[in-house]
Amino acid sequence: MNFYSIAPFIKDFYPEYWGEFSYDANKCIRIHKVDDEWGVLCNFANTPIVVGGFTFKSSEQLFQLMKFTDQDVVKRILNGITRNDKKCHEVKKTVKSYEKDYRREDWGSMIIDAMKFSLQCKYEQSEAFRQKLEATKGFNIVEDQTSFPKKSPDAWGVKLHEGQFVGPNLLGRLLMELRDNCRLDYSLPDNALDFIEYLK
Repeated sequence: MNFYSIAPFIKDFYPEYWGEFSYDANKCIRIHKVDDEWGVLCNFANTPIVVGGFTFKSSEQLFQLMKFTDQDVVKRILNGITRNDKKCHEVKKTVKSYEKDYRREDWGSMIIDAMKFSLQCKYEQSEAFRQKLEATKGFNIVEDQTSFPKKSPDAWGVKLHEGQFVGPNLLGRLLMELRDNCRLDYSLPDNALDFIEYLK
């Protein structure tokens, strides 16, 4: 099993989000890059979020740091230092260097709730994000991973195939749920945000 694949977690802990979906490409809002028209909907978009008195650069940074409880690891990731002491400006790549040895053991059972929390914080604190999300009404939202080298999209996205975006589309589905309900319900472990104290 691929250690970094979240599919087994979804299947075991979030069966309500398990599955693959197909969307007519002509009826979709496509998320791909932060500098695209709909870029603010990307998790990597520069939309500062304040949680516990600390300002995160993006919902992605918040989400990725929630994977850890080790003080030194959290600080190193914040400073963009990989496990082998290299500088890296991409939080996802920096995090990946620590995951096998330091990722919290219960991550699989909280992963969707952690994403929901991150998106809810972004929704409450970023007017630009709220307005753009509202503007997608009447369309499906998809995270387009067609250009990714992998044959199949990861659990978060979709790939274009014969006029249809096909894939699990977890991020798009959570964004549509947030858009339609103005909130995402989540449940996190009591210590889910303890790592923030290490960042101050």
